[in-house]
Amino acid sequence: MRIHLLAVGGKMPSWVVQGFGEYQKRMPPDMRLELEEIPLPKRSKGDTAALVRAEGEALEKRLTKYPGAHQVALEVGGRALSTEQLSERLGTLRDLGQDLVVLVGGPDGLCPRVSDAAHERWSLSPLTLPHPLVRVLLAEQLYRGWTLLAGHPYHR
Repeated sequence: MRIHLLAVGGKMPSWVVQGFGEYQKRMPPDMRLELEEIPLPKRSKGDTAALVRAEGEALEKRLTKYPGAHQVALEVGGRALSTEQLSERLGTLRDLGQDLVVLVGGPDGLCPRVSDAAHERWSLSPLTLPHPLVRVLLAEQLYRGWTLLAGHPYHR
């Protein structure tokens, strides 16, 4: 199983690269975590909806690389999962032999069309989180979910 994080944005601070990388390298080969950054469209004062649509089109184009993958949109209003529920979900997808694609939108949110097309919508928190922190938090929780599946003592 592969877990693909498709995230709008790039040029993250070093602490984000290091934090994400730490959990990425901890993931086992049978549940590899990969990051694909989608460049932000050029920002200007104007039509935010058009920027979100452009980000959505870029995400949709990238999604064609992952046919059959289970798509999850990260949204503030998505389903809140406990770590145990996340672990169970990962285990189910792994047992089905299905890859997972997690979608993170840009500063103005995920394109509604992309979110609506996803199989599920998850929330990391009802709080508004900065996009760099989302990457690290998600990677850590995916690792923690795997440790539960593996019976590893990390999750205490």
